Amino acid sequence: MVSRKWILALLLVGASGPGLAQQVEDFSAAIEMFRQVPEVGPYFDSAYGFAVWDSIARGGLGVGAATGRGQVYVNGQVTGFSRLIDVSIGLQAGGQAYRQIIFFEDRWAYDEFTRGNFEFDASAAAVAVAASAQTSSGTQGSQATVGASGAGRALANGSYQNGLRVFTLAIGGLMAQATIAGQKYNFRSVLPVSTPN
Repeated sequence: MVSRKWILALLLVGASGPGLAQQVEDFSAAIEMFRQVPEVGPYFDSAYGFAVWDSIARGGLGVGAATGRGQVYVNGQVTGFSRLIDVSIGLQAGGQAYRQIIFFEDRWAYDEFTRGNFEFDASAAAVAVAASAQTSSGTQGSQATVGASGAGRALANGSYQNGLRVFTLAIGGLMAQATIAGQKYNFRSVLPVSTPN
């Protein structure tokens, strides 16, 4: 059995980091990686908006924790910031870093996510897509070719689940478990810029 001391330590590590970002960051590289995946790209044109995390760190040995900060977009503009926190107990070992994107089918789904505290239920599922980088030397620099794995292709043909569609993209590490069920998200709107009188 996992001691309460370990669970408390993991929660404190997640809570001790800086709060939700207040400055808009450049997530264009992560967005472009998702946009290049054939099964993901069409959602950018049809969804009401999306939330993207450039990096989520997950680690655990019996008790796992994941955390990351993301940005929420509508019509190409950042509308707010979201922090993901997930603590789980069960069969898991290792560490992993990945990117994640959540598409909102309509305004209702966006409002549900941005109401303040959102949590995925036990039936929530994400489609894992894989990226393989092929580097070419010379004047062209390096290029990354992004595509979905075979399993990802099959699952990506599905539709929204409760108005949401989630994709993940591993960026390193190995882990026996990677699930979004139980993930919790906070949301904070972009503060309006005040102008002097």
